[in-house]
Amino acid sequence: MTTPELARAESLIAVTPDYPEPGVLFRDISPLLADPHALRDVCDALIDPFRGQFDVVGGIEARGFLLAGYIAAVTGVGMLPIRKAGKLPQPAAAVTYELEYGTATIEAPGVLAPGERVLLVDDVLATGGTIAAAKEIISQLGAETIGSAVILELEALGGRTHAGDVHTVFTA
Repeated sequence: MTTPELARAESLIAVTPDYPEPGVLFRDISPLLADPHALRDVCDALIDPFRGQFDVVGGIEARGFLLAGYIAAVTGVGMLPIRKAGKLPQPAAAVTYELEYGTATIEAPGVLAPGERVLLVDDVLATGGTIAAAKEIISQLGAETIGSAVILELEALGGRTHAGDVHTVFTA
């Protein structure tokens, strides 16, 4: 559902052509994050379908951290940082997944209680590999992913094929 506030927030997403390579339209959410009203409106839209259903917000490095921290603070729940490999001294769970040109690994600390309900958030749904891997990490930690939400879905990349159902605020 589009509101004037969300339309304004979407207008703040900057588009840079040919970055990081020719033919790519890079979407930069930095201006949206810098605007307190847009940030609030987008985070409200991210959690709207999941209100009262989660105990923890999982944030995927790096911009997912910003969203998860804000959402955790305003909803009074905890936050699970899901990090790139090598950033945690003793990760409790790790998943390696396929990228377009290679692989990547994400990790998380063992801070979840069995059965905790996690809302997973990130900035962009592209190919879906990172969200799918994060869901697997949450499962390894004995918790349940109750949903996934992103600010922007790049529909042409087919991320839902890997990530499953994802609540999105905007699509491109």
